Amino acid sequence: MAWDTDATQARLLDAAISEFSERGFSGARIHEISRRSGCNKERIYFYFGNKAKLFEAALTRELGSALDDVPIKGSGPQAVADFAGRYFDFVTSHPNLARLTSWEGLERGYPVGAEKRAIHSALKVSEIRGALPRISEAVAEDLLLTIITLCHAWMSNPNVHLVITGTPNQDRRRSAILRTSELLARDASDCS
Repeated sequence: MAWDTDATQARLLDAAISEFSERGFSGARIHEISRRSGCNKERIYFYFGNKAKLFEAALTRELGSALDDVPIKGSGPQAVADFAGRYFDFVTSHPNLARLTSWEGLERGYPVGAEKRAIHSALKVSEIRGALPRISEAVAEDLLLTIITLCHAWMSNPNVHLVITGTPNQDRRRSAILRTSELLARDASDCS
């Protein structure tokens, strides 16, 4: 029987994403990823080389999916706000992404898979500039960074909103991100 390489790699990445998002890079265990995936540890080393490269592949896949699966539709500040809302929806339905990026920042000290991730980010910056043609690349980069940070914070810093607002209210947070993103996009367009 032929070995399904793509399916095996996907199972390993799914298991790695869960393990790394729960325990971070340092706390994650290869034997646990092996158990979760139903694959032996040797497959992990065969496909990914080591734990650091597996973490890089997991985070790169999650972030690439997020930026690729949530296009900016239309033009103007409302299009950017709509993107922010849909990105928030993606992040809340894929909470591992925000957790992985938090662990990366806390434990790794540098962005893993930076070249591949930069390509995805540059494409999203181009989409923002398409929606807001008068803004510079630097302003579009700042806008994207702000939107991603606002959306990820809901998942990666759950205690902050408990202290400030009491009971978490996802709809309220989404509305605030939409308003903020539209105001920032409008201001960026007006100042250009």
